[in-house]
Amino acid sequence: MQFSAQASKTSSQAYQADDRNEHVLVHVNGEFVPRSQARVSVFDAGYVCGDGVWEGVRLVNGRIVSFDAHIDRLLEGARSIVLDIGLDRQQLKDVITETFRVNGMHDGAHARLMVTRGIKKTPNQDPRFIIGKATVVCVAEHKVVDPESKKTGGLKLHTSAIRCSAPDVFDLHLNSHSRLNLIQALIQAINAGADEALMLDPNGFVSSCNSTNFFIVRKGELWTSSGRYCFNGITRATVVRLAREAGIAVREDDFTLAQVYTADEAFVTGTLGGITPVSIVDGRTLPTQGMGALTQRLAALYQDDITAPQAASFSA
Repeated sequence: MQFSAQASKTSSQAYQADDRNEHVLVHVNGEFVPRSQARVSVFDAGYVCGDGVWEGVRLVNGRIVSFDAHIDRLLEGARSIVLDIGLDRQQLKDVITETFRVNGMHDGAHARLMVTRGIKKTPNQDPRFIIGKATVVCVAEHKVVDPESKKTGGLKLHTSAIRCSAPDVFDLHLNSHSRLNLIQALIQAINAGADEALMLDPNGFVSSCNSTNFFIVRKGELWTSSGRYCFNGITRATVVRLAREAGIAVREDDFTLAQVYTADEAFVTGTLGGITPVSIVDGRTLPTQGMGALTQRLAALYQDDITAPQAASFSA
């Protein structure tokens, strides 16, 4: 089947089209090149077998949200796969901030920093065939949530037959370039008429969505998964922290699809979208169409948090 650009407007990652993005400069291994000329080798380990790690960061009012947490996650991921980035912590931060600066971005922007093991002598799996340094690319774009997306009405989710993997198979705490299983789950959801896939863990409990973390609200309590099999979401952690600081009961534990179907509210979290409400799960309509009362409260707390001076460390 063909996937239309129009259909992507219902994605949790839907963003407003901006013609300025056609002219952005992309950071490729220390140089800034026009978007149309940004290239990596077909022998690059990231292209050959998805060997690399990445981070996405959001620029709000001249500040990068949770900047240190994102860099921590990238460095931890690189260490876990024995990837020598060749840049220290501050240099990585400089790549992102400079990419925003050269593109004149101060607000409503998003950057994706992508690091792969580098160019290989031949296209294979063995990391010992690397012949150069790591490949470091940063793409910054003018990117805000699309007003026509499901931010107001809520997403439709479909439970995928593909499970979130255990850490001994594929650790979702690692922001790896390899995403095929998650893409397969999303394709199942799209074919079922949904916007995103809800995924279960190996034991049949609710884990996360294919690209976002998942929450439900039941009787005034905020529920999310135990965290054993879901993404190590920075926005997820922020929402949990804000809820607890506000005196909202938070449960991080196993729960079932049946408990999702009878929830009062549901939403997903991610770097770009922040908090996005869910209205339908597997054809079952939740009581709230769009943001329920607790979701609205959390969204307001989150917005205040990301615009606060201490929320980031970069001034454009």
